[in-house]
Amino acid sequence: MTSTSQPITISQVRGAAQQSREDRLAIEEPLEIRLGYERDGTRTEASISITMRTPGNDAELATGFLFTEAIIRELSDVAFVKPCGAPAPDGGNTNVIRVELEAGVDVDLDRLQRHFYTTSSCGVCGKASLDALRVAGASSRAVDDTRFSRQMLSALPDKLRAAQAIFAETGGLHAAAAFTSAGDIAVLHEDVGRHNAVDKVVGDLLTQGRLPASDLGLLVSGRASFELMQKAVMAGMPLLAAVSAPSSLAVDLAREFNVTLVGFLRGETFNIYAAEERIS
Repeated sequence: MTSTSQPITISQVRGAAQQSREDRLAIEEPLEIRLGYERDGTRTEASISITMRTPGNDAELATGFLFTEAIIRELSDVAFVKPCGAPAPDGGNTNVIRVELEAGVDVDLDRLQRHFYTTSSCGVCGKASLDALRVAGASSRAVDDTRFSRQMLSALPDKLRAAQAIFAETGGLHAAAAFTSAGDIAVLHEDVGRHNAVDKVVGDLLTQGRLPASDLGLLVSGRASFELMQKAVMAGMPLLAAVSAPSSLAVDLAREFNVTLVGFLRGETFNIYAAEERIS
């Protein structure tokens, strides 16, 4: 069974008192994603990403990442997903996963590398990041009748926290959840990285055949960055809600692609930064 947390002995200080006690930590380990694909009639393999993640749902993380980076367009592009290499000596986690694509799937790794560059801290302007997303095939959402009520949104953070089993143990994980307009959580995943949690949600929806998720919103713990908004756009989601602040580029992206963006979602108080017509 995949381990997501581990025990540790700590010294806890409360005022003048100090005592030893047992605690639990969220596990953080690297995951290498390898892609097997066909080029010029020959099967080849490339290592395309190494991410620090909480073990568990690695297949969903890998396929969700590939989908939001426009390497795959649908589940039928994937032949199989499997862990590679030997498990850890304790019988625990395998930290390499291989995604094998079907023959005939066109792979543009150069575009993937360019997008990594534009989303790094290398001084590339916001326009370049937006251009990279346009090239990936994202398009602005058409005017639709999808609506999310204020009352429903206000109840979501408590629902998210109540469903975070690993966070309850460790206090150290982000969460992402896809939710319906009725306020039901359709898919939820936790991870030390919020971008990984979103990729796991997208990969899960892909496996269920629910992409594009035009009837689902995305809720994230923490802030709403460009990267998370980009993933919501690629997944076809009409709304992204965050319990903290959005970044300037996330707002630009939401407004360009007509995605409703909600920030500082805390109880009955929240801010709407884009496409407010979906909030009723």
